[in-house]
Amino acid sequence: MTEMAPHRLPLRLGILISGSGATLENLAAAIARRELSAQITTVIASNDTCYGIQRARRLNLPVTVISRKQAAPPLSLEAFSRQIAQHLRHHRVELVLMAGFLSLWQIPDDLAGKVMNIHPALLPKFGGAGMHGHHVHEAVLAAGEKESGCTVHFADNTYDHGPIILQKRVPVLPTDTTETLARRIFEQECLAYPEAVRLFAAGKLK
Repeated sequence: MTEMAPHRLPLRLGILISGSGATLENLAAAIARRELSAQITTVIASNDTCYGIQRARRLNLPVTVISRKQAAPPLSLEAFSRQIAQHLRHHRVELVLMAGFLSLWQIPDDLAGKVMNIHPALLPKFGGAGMHGHHVHEAVLAAGEKESGCTVHFADNTYDHGPIILQKRVPVLPTDTTETLARRIFEQECLAYPEAVRLFAAGKLK
């Protein structure tokens, strides 16, 4: 495969969230510091109770809830995925960033290679359904791993699967708890995701 052509800047981002919105806030801060030539054109939340919605509103970012379980009647995977894709197209999103988005969705062909995810472990280890947040760090500590970190990858239609873009590593210390390990890995996530976006914008990814 050849490298992609550089994208027109600022890059139009769509952010998908399910939880606290900390990754969303980090990306917005990187843009505000002019470390990232991008604009967040829309935020999609998978439930109406996630704290990330409040963060998005404080940042004056447009946020929409698209939920499978909270819809009446609940949405099929196909309908859920179609609503997400249609919303992203409507906002002319050029790159989709899953930022703690816990709902699997089917990525259509026109968005293939345009959806990234960040995972708080060194994939392919400690990934898959149910492996998110503190569950990942608990599993890393229980396995006696000496090293962990974060992975940015292109997403496909399987949890935590798809071509790896970059990884950042941290040591697992003998004194680590899930909280201390999570904090140290999140510091690296704050560097890794903007770096991956810059590579995409510059056309340096295959």
